[in-house]
Amino acid sequence: MIEAATEPRRRRGRGLDPESVLSIAVGVFNERGYDGTSMEDLAKALGVTKSAIYYHVPGKEQLLARALDRALDGLSAMVTDERAATGAAIDRLEWVVRQSVRILVERLPYVTLLLRVRGNSGTEQAALERRREFDRFITGLVGEAVAEGGIRADVDPGLVTRLLFGTVNSITEWYQQARGDSADDLADALLMMAFSGLRPTR
Repeated sequence: MIEAATEPRRRRGRGLDPESVLSIAVGVFNERGYDGTSMEDLAKALGVTKSAIYYHVPGKEQLLARALDRALDGLSAMVTDERAATGAAIDRLEWVVRQSVRILVERLPYVTLLLRVRGNSGTEQAALERRREFDRFITGLVGEAVAEGGIRADVDPGLVTRLLFGTVNSITEWYQQARGDSADDLADALLMMAFSGLRPTR
């Protein structure tokens, strides 16, 4: 009787593709917290035995690493894009903010997980360092915009970075695609509110 109950679960485990495993695992991490998620929790969510998970991944931390890379690789690609490197700094900053909102919406579960890591493992520490690299890039871009006169000179670039991306990141706490707001809608509203206050008065 036990064998009859477990065999279908094993077949399901072999039929899962790596993308499905990752997507379901990220959902569990976000719901329970990474540290609060056991391999047993993942097995139940996936509908497999614990041993079947190891067919796809060496362990829980490797799933975390893949998930965090999914969020961070989008940001890394953005900052190396030509549109983030050429033109007036204020225009590049607007483009980066808009793209950041799009990446967040497109990869919402992964970005949500990224924003919740606290550096409790080597994997989390590496992810946090990549986030800090992004923050330094933005701070430098804000500084360029100040120097060019695109942003008023009486603001601190580091503070602007924290305020802008604190606002962007807060989207993970309330955004629901079912409401119908698109990434462009969100970016338009954010840029209108933030940049109207950042641009110098004429």
